[in-house]
Amino acid sequence: MIGRRQRMALALTALLAAGAACQNHERQESGHPAPSGAAAHGFTLVASGDILPHTSVMNRAAYDSGDSGYDFGPMLAGVEPVVSRADLALCHMETVYGADGDYAGYPAFKSPPQIARALAATGYDGCSTASNHSLDDGIDGVRRTLDAMDEAGLKHAGTARTQAEARSTTILEAGAAKVAHLAYTFGTNGTRPPSGAPWAVSLIDPDRMIADARAARRAGADVVVVSVQWGTEWQDDPDRLQLTLARRLTASTTDGRPDIDLILGTHAHVPQAYEKVNGTWVVYGLGDQIAGQMYNGQRVQDSRGNESTIGRFTFAPPARQGARWRVTRAEFIPQLYDFDAGRVVNLNRAIGDGAGLEGVRDRIRDVVLSRGAAKDGLVMGK
Repeated sequence: MIGRRQRMALALTALLAAGAACQNHERQESGHPAPSGAAAHGFTLVASGDILPHTSVMNRAAYDSGDSGYDFGPMLAGVEPVVSRADLALCHMETVYGADGDYAGYPAFKSPPQIARALAATGYDGCSTASNHSLDDGIDGVRRTLDAMDEAGLKHAGTARTQAEARSTTILEAGAAKVAHLAYTFGTNGTRPPSGAPWAVSLIDPDRMIADARAARRAGADVVVVSVQWGTEWQDDPDRLQLTLARRLTASTTDGRPDIDLILGTHAHVPQAYEKVNGTWVVYGLGDQIAGQMYNGQRVQDSRGNESTIGRFTFAPPARQGARWRVTRAEFIPQLYDFDAGRVVNLNRAIGDGAGLEGVRDRIRDVVLSRGAAKDGLVMGK
């Protein structure tokens, strides 16, 4: 197994170097063209999974910086073409940031704040921040994280520095549309909210989530996107909470219009199915975009923890006043985080360049389509 991984890393390193040069040339020639298939005045949204910098990931960023800092940009270069060409790109920042070199991996994460700049440079516009690790360093960790994201120009949803911020709605622009981004987590690993700050992280509460979505609509949101950290770790299938909550959220309407237009799930460490529920797309689990090697419930290092997808959804404006923005194209793009090379790999690009990764790509595809999404039009993108 180790030998195979090492051979794969060497092959991917060469392919990534060649692919990056090719992609840079393409971007220079094309001038960042609009994504194909985007309707006039519509927009394309992409979303990726957990950013979970274990110690090995931080060590790689330190190595890539070439000095005493941290450079996460090279890790993300392989997905930059997909992310930067979208009208709106969202990530899930699972950890809080440390300060002055006080960084740590599992179990209480404190990540280098330089990752925020790398995410913005890759093309991300905002990130969900509600996770089971949101309170790993108390309210100070929340403040440092959101301050660094503000400085980098990244919007955020799911955690807050003040009660007023917790009550506000994160609105992003995507073409002609205003998109509200809401985010919630199932819990915080048993850590209680800081004294006097019960609002520091948004927890799953169906009634509140629906109320927040309706408030976002009243605030002018054309599209409401909800990020949810949920599910059972290392389980391919969505669990009962995911299925029940997805049905309830997607069934909620106001004046005949769905209150929520897209649900993006994280936390399980592995890709999970996409499914259209009550006419609304639900991604049960995007998987980890960046994470170190982990042990699953059987205390076995599980290579599935480096597999994930990017979801890409093309929205078209409503046909009449008061109707919803419609998803006219739904895609998933399989990814791999190469532990040895320290790079996120677009699997279809890598396979096109000769990497023998069809088995990994096909496993991800089978899981993503396992609840019948193909019949509702979900396709694999590049």
